Amino acid sequence: TGGADSRQRGRPTMSIELQGVTKKFGDTVAVNNVSFSVREGELMALLGPSGGGKTTVLRLVAGLEMPTAGDVFIRGRRVNDLSVQQRNIGFVFQNYALFKNMNVFRNIAFGLKIKKWKRARMQARIEELLKLFGLEGLERRYPHQLSGGQRQRVAIARALAPQPSVLLLDEPFGAVDARIRQELREWLVTLHHDLNVTTVFVTHDQEEALEVANRIVIFSGGVLEQVGTPREVYDQPANEFVARFIGAMNVLEAKVREGVARIGELEFPASGEAEGQQVRVGFRPYAVQVSADLTRYRYHAVLQHTFFLGVLLRLELELPSGLTLRARMTKEDYAQQGLEDGRRVSFQIRQYRLLAGEAAALGPEAELQPETPPVLGDYI
Repeated sequence: TGGADSRQRGRPTMSIELQGVTKKFGDTVAVNNVSFSVREGELMALLGPSGGGKTTVLRLVAGLEMPTAGDVFIRGRRVNDLSVQQRNIGFVFQNYALFKNMNVFRNIAFGLKIKKWKRARMQARIEELLKLFGLEGLERRYPHQLSGGQRQRVAIARALAPQPSVLLLDEPFGAVDARIRQELREWLVTLHHDLNVTTVFVTHDQEEALEVANRIVIFSGGVLEQVGTPREVYDQPANEFVARFIGAMNVLEAKVREGVARIGELEFPASGEAEGQQVRVGFRPYAVQVSADLTRYRYHAVLQHTFFLGVLLRLELELPSGLTLRARMTKEDYAQQGLEDGRRVSFQIRQYRLLAGEAAALGPEAELQPETPPVLGDYI
């Protein structure tokens, strides 16, 4: 399933490795000393905001850009000096880049003709891909006669036709609407499971990365911030950027007094922090437990706004001090408690982290009341 760990016996075989890779365009550093590896058969997401460096990294692996410093390896072979054609890479661009004057069959056949496959072998391969990708009956259609989802599948089929060792996807679902995007995500996970081709895709969509990838590489400003499974980057973010970027997080500025970080009426145990030190306290909305019973929890607030998110509701709480916090609650729990905007509630914060600085690593998670966190994906 999407987001599952990739576990293998012994040391996993590395399909792609970047070692100290830097890429400059003039005086601009697009990628700065990046190192990470992709396991054989893994489905990995490169995630980050626009300008973070993720697409540049993908192009460096493909051979569309050459590193200013550092090395790129594919299956243990240094490929810095190899052309795109020599790397055995399948690349799918964000805009599909299908040939408008070629029908589906000829688009998929393009790479096979370049590699001089024999006609019978090429015919068999294309028929196999048409069936696998659900494109049977569409082989004579041209790109303008296809839906966005169909064009994307043709583009991926064309990239996979020559049986590449690695498949690279640049924002693969960015050009289709939300419904088709969800269908394509599920389809990609199934396809990857069936084919087991090492796949790396670029996205700026956190939900997409969490749902689809085995592991995620998070970039910001050309710097690699963290590599980990979806659960690791969500539950154990390496720094404040990751904590804020992956899902929602409340972050408060507090001052330590007598081993307690205080802001307004809120108090967080902060043993080990220096007296008078300014710290940042972070906690996920799911960690804020809300009750209509004013005697149940220590803190009180007014439920100012409720936002419908489907299965979940997002609550905005205003404290007497003026602080505003975000909480999450199921619609069933909300209805059972008879909550509504404008009502006073009690709440507690059962999990939090102390953030020592803007780019400082998060310390061990503190728990005011030990409980098992909700299932990942339900409380993003």
